[in-house]
Amino acid sequence: MVSASGIQSTRNSKMVSSPVVTKMQAIMQKEMVREFLAEFMSTYVMMVFGLGSVAHMVLGEKFGSYLSVNLGFGFGVTMGVHMAGNISGAHMNAALTFTNCVLGRMSWKKFPVYILGQFLGSFLASATIYFCVSTAAIIQFSGGHLTVTGPTATAGIFATYLPEHMTLWRGFLDEVIVTGILQLCLFAITDKENNPALQGTQALVIGILIVVIGLSLGMNTGYAMNPSRDLPPRFFTFIAGWGIQVFRDWWWVPVVAPLLGAYLGAIVYLVFIGFSIPRRPQILENSMKYEDRRTPVLPKTMSNPPTTPTPVSVSPANRPSVRTVPPLSDSIHLEHF
Repeated sequence: MVSASGIQSTRNSKMVSSPVVTKMQAIMQKEMVREFLAEFMSTYVMMVFGLGSVAHMVLGEKFGSYLSVNLGFGFGVTMGVHMAGNISGAHMNAALTFTNCVLGRMSWKKFPVYILGQFLGSFLASATIYFCVSTAAIIQFSGGHLTVTGPTATAGIFATYLPEHMTLWRGFLDEVIVTGILQLCLFAITDKENNPALQGTQALVIGILIVVIGLSLGMNTGYAMNPSRDLPPRFFTFIAGWGIQVFRDWWWVPVVAPLLGAYLGAIVYLVFIGFSIPRRPQILENSMKYEDRRTPVLPKTMSNPPTTPTPVSVSPANRPSVRTVPPLSDSIHLEHF
């Protein structure tokens, strides 16, 4: 049996929690909050798969290989696009977010929201791999000494480091080129006026793109291509015990070079491909805002179509001029991933 005081307590808790839940739901429905959470979760998933595959390659030779690293990051990106593609565009990459803002495809006021979500997701993924997957393996592999270079170095599990055969500025150029190719191909995959990936296959095609870039261009610098992939894990290793050595020489290149590379890749596509494709004119209405839209606005289907109006005789002198415009859904070219 339940006492009267117990029933009263339950009712009071419901009365207290109901406004709180309603307020939380209202907050979660705000566009900025939804986009922040989408970037956070998609970047987290991508980085858990990617960093986990690197840990397997470094710490357990029979459990991983360079191919598995590329597959881990590639399909991590695929899962991230599935998770957030229709909410935030699933950038998961500060360089792509920067380029979208520079080109006017996204408002600059959203830039810090996206970056914060990506950085937090990447940092938390690093912590997840360290504490839940590879802590004991790292200690056993390194003999308890967390080092950045040398035969038992483990900092490379989390961030990229320049190999001995590369110089700093050659590495910078490499990151610019690799990120430029990434952005160039992303525009081709998602450009509806060209030859885009089939509807529903974009996430898989983008994941395959990451795998191919890693297999063909990843040897020199580890193809960071992404400040959100490299800088937060580097901060984590600094905090976790690897020390200030993680910020020597190379650390700024995976932050700056991808920003430049993504922008140049976008310009190359627009100049050599995008501007040569005939574009249908945009039809804009004062009552609608197209800024930051990620999916086309389709005309609503009316369940009760209007009846055919009675013909009215209009003299040629009074006949209004008619301008034919393409359907709204065919005349808007909007941002994707």
